[in-house]
Amino acid sequence: MISATQVLKTDLVKAAAKIGKRAISSVVPKTDLEVTDFKVVNEPILGYMPGSSERVALEASLAKYSGECEDIPIIIGGKEYRTDNVQYQVMPHDHSKKIAKFYWATPELVHKGITTAMAAKADWERVPIDEKIQMFLRVSDQMADIYRADLNATTMLGQAKTMVQAEIDSACELIDFFRFNCFFAKELMKYQPISEDPSTTLNLLRYRALEGFIASVTPFNFTAIAGNLAYTPCVMGNVTLWKPSDTAILSNYLIYKIFRDAGFPDGVVNFLPSDGPVFGKTVTAHQDLAAVNFTGSVPTFQWLWKAVGENLQNFTGFPKLIGECGGKNYHFVHPTAEVKTVVASTIRSAFEYQGQKCSACSRVYVPESLWGEVKEGLVETQKSLKIGSATDADTFMSAVIDRKAFDRISGYINHAKASPNCSIVAGGGYDDSVGFFIEPTIVQTTTPTDKIFQEEIFGPLVS
Repeated sequence: MISATQVLKTDLVKAAAKIGKRAISSVVPKTDLEVTDFKVVNEPILGYMPGSSERVALEASLAKYSGECEDIPIIIGGKEYRTDNVQYQVMPHDHSKKIAKFYWATPELVHKGITTAMAAKADWERVPIDEKIQMFLRVSDQMADIYRADLNATTMLGQAKTMVQAEIDSACELIDFFRFNCFFAKELMKYQPISEDPSTTLNLLRYRALEGFIASVTPFNFTAIAGNLAYTPCVMGNVTLWKPSDTAILSNYLIYKIFRDAGFPDGVVNFLPSDGPVFGKTVTAHQDLAAVNFTGSVPTFQWLWKAVGENLQNFTGFPKLIGECGGKNYHFVHPTAEVKTVVASTIRSAFEYQGQKCSACSRVYVPESLWGEVKEGLVETQKSLKIGSATDADTFMSAVIDRKAFDRISGYINHAKASPNCSIVAGGGYDDSVGFFIEPTIVQTTTPTDKIFQEEIFGPLVS
């Protein structure tokens, strides 16, 4: 017979385990609330004029990374792992060239990543936030300087971004994410609750990490977003499992190495290239999931949300779901609009980085009174756009990210050619013999219910 005392003791142990795994060591002195003040400004966009120092450095980095296929391991707690499930990243604009060899993690390795992250969390939480912020600021300065060319080169080669598109992403935006988020963390520390008589009772507010680990699932289209989703939560003491995109693996691995070489503790961020369903099923089934930090497609985020909901009773807490997905952004043109501005803004929004941005213009509403002029301007400007290798300085847009994207987008073009509701105003060509190239395409529709006007395309096609 089991005594009431034994039952009570067992229940208390189970309850304590379910409440969370907060380390006693995370209770820190008041000095943890003291953060060095600093100001931030946006990282300047460099010009890359011929012969400039940044242009010379970038060309050297492009030559270095284009001439090799880097072996990229799974990294858990600072240790490297490789599996039999080998994958390759190719240049989208020259898909015969492999630039990275990597490995998909097994469910067992994803579990190991969770265990490792949770173990590292106790020590990481104990580090005062001022020290965390200073580390991030140092890394940001290094990214702006010694790593800038490499970040841009790996993004250009692996994700087919032009020189300008890489600079505003993998350099400037990535650096700004870290600097500004550290600034916001610092500003949070400024507020403290009222203590009417501090000599008797001192009220203090401290921001703690989430209970558990964060699963960071990052996209191909912005190197900056990948680094931000994986690392910024760590400013507040969190630990993450980072599933990078297969088609951004080279630039993402570089970010990991930059933090590692700057002294970032092993196990705080674990680098886990994985098959999407394997990673998703494993993390959403684990009791210590604290949050999903996601940027990607609507169906994938819906799947993750549903999986978390179905496992809700198994978690030690209530996981947060933070997601940014695509859409069907539009320009709504007023009859008094300046035609030149409409044309220039639409061309840039629709076709920069091959339309592979959540903010890309995918449809345009134009009044009948302006359509003749707007159409003429769009057609003439489209003719002037250079499509080619991402490494050519005068390229306006390069290839789409991979075979899957090429097939999807060309399918919409074929629909436009066959549909009685659509007519192709400009573009409409595509060629995958060398790279995954699709012409910037403008389609006129007679009805807003046609699928080309309704569905997300995520490519260089505007209707």
